[in-house]
Amino acid sequence: MIFYVEDDESIRELVIYTLKTTGFESRGFENGKEFFAALASETPELILLDIMLPDEDGLKILKKVRAMDSCRYVPVILLTARGTEYDKVIGLDSGADDYITKPFGMMELVSRIRAVLRRFDRGAASQELACGKIHMDIARHKVTVDGVPVTLAKKEFDLLKYLMENQGIVLTRDKMLETIWGYDFDGETRTVDVHVRTLRQKLGEGGSLIETVRGVGYRIGGDAE
Repeated sequence: MIFYVEDDESIRELVIYTLKTTGFESRGFENGKEFFAALASETPELILLDIMLPDEDGLKILKKVRAMDSCRYVPVILLTARGTEYDKVIGLDSGADDYITKPFGMMELVSRIRAVLRRFDRGAASQELACGKIHMDIARHKVTVDGVPVTLAKKEFDLLKYLMENQGIVLTRDKMLETIWGYDFDGETRTVDVHVRTLRQKLGEGGSLIETVRGVGYRIGGDAE
């Protein structure tokens, strides 16, 4: 089931129709109030969320969703007419998993939905990961270093998970940016560097397992370990 929050009735109906004709069950909501009422009885597989809403904007709704135990890890794609780089970064760093700027093609939307769902399906296949002192329980969203719990923000957790799923492999900054944040902007690879630096600090002794490969990107569990 896919939930879609959009105040423009014509767009909402077109997207819902497209989703249903391409094999997805879906429900549309005009505002946050209707959306949260539905969440009380059903947890969707994915959420499509417009940012520009008349009462409560999409970013505020997203923050509430991420604070709910039942929806904390449900993938969210933002759909909005606000297409500046700043807006995209804010949306993705707020916990969104992808960002599509209006106007968009229906087939592009379906393709992006399938891509996000594939990422989450791969993550669910392995519920626990380990690398040296670092242990990750994906289902419980918990990370420990030498048995000591470490609190990570969603993107930090996603970044560590991606590294641990690809132990020994050098991941480029561009690939990490595309996979974790869902976008690819020239000059924005510093976003990856900032998150890696914070992640290393939070992991303490375990942070040394994340190796910088000069001029390329990062690796965990490589020969330098």
